[in-house]
Amino acid sequence: MTAISLEPLDLAALLCSRVCHDVISPVGAIVNALEVLEEDDPSMRDFALELIKKSARAASARLQFARLAFGAAGSAGAMIDLGDAGNVANGFLNDEKLSLDWDAPRALLPKNQVKLLLNLLVIATQAVPRGGKLVSRATVEGEQGTFDITATGSHARIPAHVEELLAGRSETGTIDAHAVQPLYTGMVARAAGMGITFAIDGDTVTIKATKAA
Repeated sequence: MTAISLEPLDLAALLCSRVCHDVISPVGAIVNALEVLEEDDPSMRDFALELIKKSARAASARLQFARLAFGAAGSAGAMIDLGDAGNVANGFLNDEKLSLDWDAPRALLPKNQVKLLLNLLVIATQAVPRGGKLVSRATVEGEQGTFDITATGSHARIPAHVEELLAGRSETGTIDAHAVQPLYTGMVARAAGMGITFAIDGDTVTIKATKAA
């Protein structure tokens, strides 16, 4: 495996591409629905309005999640409320394919720990590509959190290359917009002083994040 060398500007560009990819679908649906409304077809009006409402909620949820998971979220050393993180995670992840069971105390944690938890949830969704149930448990001692996430669903698997990417390595030494999220997650984990482990048992993948030794 080759260590990944990524310039700050390239990292920023790839993360922006990732966020745009998540948001472009609901925004595109809103544009399509507005075009339907312009046709002034009464039979399609209710459908178009419902699509606009649904897509606007989805775009808002994805942007709110990205703001915490990828954004600055305040100045250096800022603390984030796990309750706020749970709200954006539920808004982003609960849909027709996935359900999220969030269990965390209403506590403040250093921002990198909370960003790590949210990014690990994104990786957990990739562990159940056909959908399923995510369970996120967080325990807090002082300013240190411990996270335990399970993803259960048909054809569950540890996402390909994710452990190498978390460690900052890849077979080619290059990275694209698809792979930047686990790479970024590993960077956040190291900044938070936490280690990540994976395990799989049947249709359940377990992801744990604990304070590094």
